[in-house]
Amino acid sequence: MSTFKTLGLGEALLQAIDAMGFVEPSEVQAKAIPILLEKDTDIVALAQTGTGKTAAFGFPLIEKIDPSSKKTQGLILSPTRELCLQIAQEIKNYSKFISKLNSVAVYGGASIHDQARDIKRGAQIIVATPGRMQDMINRGLVDISQIGYCVLDEADEMLNMGFYEDITKILSHTPDEKSTWLFSATMPREVATIAKKFMSNPVEITVGSKNSSNKNVTHEYYVVSARDRYPALKRLADANPSIFSVIFCRTKRDTQSIAEKLIEDGYSAAALHGDLSQNQRDLVMKSFRNRQIQMLVATDVAARGIDVNDITHVINYQLPDENETYNHRSGRTGRAGKEGVSIVITTKSDVRKIKSLERTLQTTFEQKTVPTGKEICKIQLFNLAEKIETTEINDEIEEYLPEINSHLEHLSKEELIKKLVTVEFTRFHNYYKKSRDIQPIDPNSKGGDYSDGKSTRFFINIGEKDGYNWMNLKDFLKETLNLGKDSVSRVDVKEKFSFFNTDNDQKEAVLAAFENIVVDGRKVNIEISQGRSGGGRGRGDRRGGGGRRNGGGGFRGDRRNNGGERKDNYKGNRDKGDRKDRNESDGSGRDRRKRRDRY
Repeated sequence: MSTFKTLGLGEALLQAIDAMGFVEPSEVQAKAIPILLEKDTDIVALAQTGTGKTAAFGFPLIEKIDPSSKKTQGLILSPTRELCLQIAQEIKNYSKFISKLNSVAVYGGASIHDQARDIKRGAQIIVATPGRMQDMINRGLVDISQIGYCVLDEADEMLNMGFYEDITKILSHTPDEKSTWLFSATMPREVATIAKKFMSNPVEITVGSKNSSNKNVTHEYYVVSARDRYPALKRLADANPSIFSVIFCRTKRDTQSIAEKLIEDGYSAAALHGDLSQNQRDLVMKSFRNRQIQMLVATDVAARGIDVNDITHVINYQLPDENETYNHRSGRTGRAGKEGVSIVITTKSDVRKIKSLERTLQTTFEQKTVPTGKEICKIQLFNLAEKIETTEINDEIEEYLPEINSHLEHLSKEELIKKLVTVEFTRFHNYYKKSRDIQPIDPNSKGGDYSDGKSTRFFINIGEKDGYNWMNLKDFLKETLNLGKDSVSRVDVKEKFSFFNTDNDQKEAVLAAFENIVVDGRKVNIEISQGRSGGGRGRGDRRGGGGRRNGGGGFRGDRRNNGGERKDNYKGNRDKGDRKDRNESDGSGRDRRKRRDRY
């Protein structure tokens, strides 16, 4: 068994390692550190998030630095502010017993002049986000022309965020003879391009298989109808009483909405997305790290760089477009050798993505059924019993015990236990007693999941061209119909028309409510959809922009979306009011590059 001492690290580092409580190196550390200590070489290291990559490059970098010289000798580029600060703090922890070795974090959202002043005082190692680093180079505030080592950490994340141009410009200001160390969870084509362009015969090490998932993470998925997605999320949270999770949504709007719903329903939750100020983001992350927040709802961009211990579950409320993004999501759990669970809540139309993920990540996803109310109540009951059993007694209650005993002495042991458990248990029991269980959907069955016999599907002649996406159309429908908050479901927005469901007993009220509604000078027409998959027919199709050929009617046209969920959360966001969400979701665009350090 290898130890940090056998890897060849110096006494000062070994002292710091011992103080931090590290026992033995992880696989990526055991493979990378001896190579980097032995000689100056380029290296490509592929390892999952949470496997100890920071120490894998941080330890040898510190050993290579000359603390007697104040010039900058090492540059570490990382994708986000959070990760930049985390790495900088780790470097300080590693080098705490090495005098005169200084590192400075350079990132957006803080004073660029203060950062430049800290570097001028002497910073042998700079940890930076690409955007801020390029800004400092352009202003002549930093000199990296003599560095000996450049580390690209989370390289795939940086390139996914659109930093390719910044990275290439930054590297053009560094000497050709430096050593470049590239660390990444996956090896997409863009990362391979960087390696080929800026590295010379790099040594390649791989922990696990390329692009594979973390072995400590189990993957499971639940197939539900679109309207049951949020109730399924709540049931999964209730079925895991000790859950400490990150919930991923595709857009900032969905992130905020889901977090608000969870808070309203009594869960300890918060949102993390790019529209929050830096101070708000810091407060949210501080609360999450302190476990004051149990469920953090986040976008992919905002969550990059989160390094929080003991996350039990990652929940994919919506699947991302790229398989690599899912890999990074699931890497938030199962860290440092601990077990974790990655959950996907999906509709029937997106099950094909699960199969694609299984092939790419070389792993298996287990399909499961959303727990019933009875099952959840049983789990909560036994969790309560365990909590009572393991709770440490507070001796300060002693003075109140005589009076409490006098109130309860007439109760038998069995009655006392029943009453104690009932106090805590009744809330769950009453809620699930009134709630319908979520019926499982067979992903292999034919047809869509629009019709359940309990609701009616409607066609309406407004869509994306009228400025609607699934969320604001749903709000418009609920306001117009004056029904309850769960009255409208399965909203599917097309370019010129849309579909939605309401309960069967609301059919006549819906038709009557839209008799005289006008939007932007155009009468809103609404009909009951007659198509097998929910597409309109006859007159509705002609108004909507034409027959089966463009998805307006009949079975074939609407089968491509097979439930509308992808349109709800993807194409539906392409209206003018949601372009910021699209920029955040797709990882590209000029506006995105201008704002990237904010995330």
